[in-house]
Amino acid sequence: MSDQQSSFHLHLISDSTGETLIAAARAVTSQYQSNQAIEHVYPLIRNQKKLEDAIESIKSQHGIVLYTISDFEISQYLEERCKEIGVPFVSVLEPIFQIFHSYLGKPNRRIVGAQHALDSEYFNRIDALNFTMLHDDGVIPEDVEEADVILLGISRTSKTPTSIYLANRGIKTANIPLVPHMQLPEKVINAKNPLVVTLIASTDRIQQVRQNRLLELNASVHSASYADRASIAEELVNARKLSAKHNWPLVDVSRKSIEEASAKILALHAQHVLALQSGKPKND
Repeated sequence: MSDQQSSFHLHLISDSTGETLIAAARAVTSQYQSNQAIEHVYPLIRNQKKLEDAIESIKSQHGIVLYTISDFEISQYLEERCKEIGVPFVSVLEPIFQIFHSYLGKPNRRIVGAQHALDSEYFNRIDALNFTMLHDDGVIPEDVEEADVILLGISRTSKTPTSIYLANRGIKTANIPLVPHMQLPEKVINAKNPLVVTLIASTDRIQQVRQNRLLELNASVHSASYADRASIAEELVNARKLSAKHNWPLVDVSRKSIEEASAKILALHAQHVLALQSGKPKND
């Protein structure tokens, strides 16, 4: 096969927001490096009239059709039209439904967008987002014990995007930069409830990101030490020493996506909560 990248149309049809469908589709398309997916997303398709617009697009731009539609009649109609057009189609959630059916029996009815219900979990996520946005980049909460996670890290270790991702998972997160020659506040060091995690990365990675940042800001020569390799290496050494002193876990984000780093932190947080419940010392 040629190494030259080719493109194909990918039609994603959902009766909800389409987030589940998009995530599943991208997980698969990421394995096809030589093929670029041109995504066509059709959210909130809950009747045949809205579906017709999607079908017209499929007719003019043949490609793969993935869908998550709970209504049997609408999904059946979509399948029939895909067969007529001659394009492949897959109901992404149906195989999972079948496994659940075989084990738990069929649900009384399928609820469209049930994962987006305005329940207590939803409002917990909103509270976590509000908390996280108010305590970004060194804004130390007076109510530090209300944080679930405190992220530490030198500049450009993805503290803010990781905090926001965790907040979307319902984790109240504060992030605090480790700045050379500045002491970490005692209230953070002595915090009992939050899990404190230090984010690190390779010297090369941080230097590259900082150099790009300086270019974006058109920074003066006086900021050159910010991207100095030796200075960065020293900052990382100090971050490691601080974490070792207080027995705080390290998460290396050099080769991790925000999602992967967050998954590691969520696992550490789960362990931390169990330790607190069992009465063990913090970060034991």
